[in-house]
Amino acid sequence: MSSITDVGADKPAADKSTAELVHDLTSQFSHLARTEIRLAVREVQDKAKHAGIGFASIGAAGVLALYGGGVVLAGLVMLLAMAVPAWVAAMIVGAVLLAGAGIAALVARGQLRKGSPMPSEAVESAKEDVQVVKEAVRR
Repeated sequence: MSSITDVGADKPAADKSTAELVHDLTSQFSHLARTEIRLAVREVQDKAKHAGIGFASIGAAGVLALYGGGVVLAGLVMLLAMAVPAWVAAMIVGAVLLAGAGIAALVARGQLRKGSPMPSEAVESAKEDVQVVKEAVRR
């Protein structure tokens, strides 16, 4: 793939006609636009991946919390129905499941924070490109 400086660089700018310079400008601009679009697409894909992992972790947290709550309730029922050590085991399992749900929720929160949908790096790069073009036009 050529870089922007390679596009239309077959002879020095001082030796080119106005038509050739305009053609080079449009070629370079379209090359720049395609590059910026590719960057934005890549960035959005990366952020969508993080959001997907975050939503899957939220689902896991919900399932674990549901089972944990069920086990804790079963433990409480066993505690009330018959005061035997079986309820202790149920409470331990429920507590472990709820701890797993908490960890999954923390992972989900971290992934969702990384996955904002705005391609910020591509936007900043495009702003810099516009600024460079504006400065070049002023000269």
